[in-house]
Amino acid sequence: MTLPKPGTYYFPWEVSAGQVPDGDALRTFGRLSVYDMTESRATLTAQHGSEQHQVLVCTKLVEPFPAQLGSLYLVLGELEQQKGGPVVKARVLTCVEGLHLPLLERAVEEQRLYRRERGGRP
Repeated sequence: MTLPKPGTYYFPWEVSAGQVPDGDALRTFGRLSVYDMTESRATLTAQHGSEQHQVLVCTKLVEPFPAQLGSLYLVLGELEQQKGGPVVKARVLTCVEGLHLPLLERAVEEQRLYRRERGGRP
């Protein structure tokens, strides 16, 4: 048995824009704006510039979880293209309320720069 990949950080606006390859393991974040327990679906939202971006999340593998609408969540899972657009099939969905988002974004950018300099995947 092989372990799943750790997941590359992608910003929510990259996920919603279709910049993540289908099947890729990823990590992203957003505020929990919608949670439908009957459908095992959640929507994370994130502001970038003047636009609000949404990431759809399948929560079947992480239920039950204590959904806190409006709180910041970090999701780790695989991306799957579906009729309505990309959906992250969550393996981990964690509330990270209080996380300093600008620092997280800066850390992701620094990690990408480091990987590019080393000739690896961003």
